[in-house]
Amino acid sequence: MKKKHFRLDKIVQYLRENKVATIKELAELFNVTTMTIRRDFKELSEDNVVKLIPGGAIFNQQEENDVYFFSREETRNKEEKSRIGEAAAALVQPNDTIVIDTGSTTEYVARYIPRNTRLTVICYSLNIINIACRNKDWNVIVPGGYFHENSLMFESEKGIELIRSMRAGKCFIAASGISNKLGVTCTNIYEIETKKAVIKSSDTRILVADSTKFNKVKIAHFAELSDFDIIITDKGIPEDYRRLIQDMGITLYIV
Repeated sequence: MKKKHFRLDKIVQYLRENKVATIKELAELFNVTTMTIRRDFKELSEDNVVKLIPGGAIFNQQEENDVYFFSREETRNKEEKSRIGEAAAALVQPNDTIVIDTGSTTEYVARYIPRNTRLTVICYSLNIINIACRNKDWNVIVPGGYFHENSLMFESEKGIELIRSMRAGKCFIAASGISNKLGVTCTNIYEIETKKAVIKSSDTRILVADSTKFNKVKIAHFAELSDFDIIITDKGIPEDYRRLIQDMGITLYIV
């Protein structure tokens, strides 16, 4: 499954750069059977990422805006993300062990935690690592791996294994889409296993997401709403999601 997620991500990157690819060339590139690539294309087609053509597929240009780039995402909804990050940081207690997920909203969590708070922080995104490593009162653990420039995330199977072997009191998770029917999603397939490992290894799971993420679905599913204990968002959250979250018994903070 991990190899499949990695391959799908690479196929999307290849198509984004080359616009079109044949089944044969990708089978040779990834050293798999043509049947495997056909199944990959079918899955990506169902998610509207590619359009199938005889013997291959083309990248769906309409999905280009769904490609995640941290440099673009950090400029969106900055005031809301800042308030969300501040509220999330207030949940951190001295001597906690926490995980801070990749993302622009989670960066604000790291920024708002008081500098003199003694913590153990597990993080794997360059922007958050840069904040964490400047704080002498934080013990910083960085699961390493391949660097993904679009999200600033480091990711690898060994890094995921390290996360699975550890336990955290709290994790702060970001998302690109939140749907009652289709769960909590992100735009990068390679994030799935890391996020799942973090959620499974943490006692209190905290979802931090601005209100524009609700009622949206992205390609990479990693959790259900019910997997979270706390959700922190802004006042723009749709009323039906406000009621749903409260009915599910999840603590909801609206800032």
